[in-house]
Amino acid sequence: MSRGGGLLSVAPMMDWTDRHERAFLRTISRRTLLYTEMVTTGAILHGDRDRLLAFGDSEHPVALQLGGSEPADLAACAREGAARGYDEINLNLGCPSDRVQRGRFGACLMTEPALVADCVAAMIDAVDVPVTVKTRIGVDEQDSYAALTAFVARVAAAGCRSFTIHARKAWLSGLSPKQNREVPPLRYEVVYALKRDLPELEIVLNGGVMTLDEAEAHLAEVDGVMIGRAAYQSPYILAEADRRFFGEAGGPLSREEIVEAYLPYVEARLCEGVPLKSIARHMLGLFNGLPGARAWRRHLSEAAHQPDAGPEVLLAALDRRRGSAEGRRAA
Repeated sequence: MSRGGGLLSVAPMMDWTDRHERAFLRTISRRTLLYTEMVTTGAILHGDRDRLLAFGDSEHPVALQLGGSEPADLAACAREGAARGYDEINLNLGCPSDRVQRGRFGACLMTEPALVADCVAAMIDAVDVPVTVKTRIGVDEQDSYAALTAFVARVAAAGCRSFTIHARKAWLSGLSPKQNREVPPLRYEVVYALKRDLPELEIVLNGGVMTLDEAEAHLAEVDGVMIGRAAYQSPYILAEADRRFFGEAGGPLSREEIVEAYLPYVEARLCEGVPLKSIARHMLGLFNGLPGARAWRRHLSEAAHQPDAGPEVLLAALDRRRGSAEGRRAA
């Protein structure tokens, strides 16, 4: 089995899409596919696997993203991820950071299609869950459409049937990772063309998608859409996802109901010794765009860092937000 991806997904983002963020997003959307942060093969093979790969049953569907370039190591890590219950194993071919390049993985592997094909084939042979790839439309001067289609075709021949394409090229030197997300122009037409020319493959578009309306528009051309930072910074944009994209009945939870639904998870992690600040940081953008959003963010930012902070901090932040919003209406 090699097809994965999803009609709608949230991108893997380093330092952001940890298990606390995924559990939080799952209270907002039950069906959107979630990804881990990228985890390197070296970290899994030589580090604390239980910590690196932990996730809860409520997070399904959830995919594990791996970084690496040794087929045997990737196969071993894919096997570990599948054994732990991940629904998909994804190979990162899009990160352009210097650190990632020094480890010989990420976007620089687009220049080595034969190696990528070997990696994907080894992973597919190792597991029964889908193995997918997340990549760019090109790197450096290797940015022609012909080069992209040849790369995708080579990896598809190894068995991969699902490709998430960030619709920007990457510069392997001269730009920071942040600049690589912003400076190279978005070229959605390239991703659209790839789907038209390789219709047998699942093509998921990533890059610059800010709203569900934009996602829906892209779905006229591709099989799926991945939302990145917009879903982290303003997570409530996912509230209508289950109804609009997956045919779920009923309306979404309110923002206040989401906080209440998340409390049991918060309490469970606190009992395990996780500090509230590690959890609450993912909630800062919940009320973005609404009156009282600043009061919500301020209280969480200040109070969640206290060593004895507990769920009462979240409830107090809700009260602060309501008070601020009511004050503005009264004025």
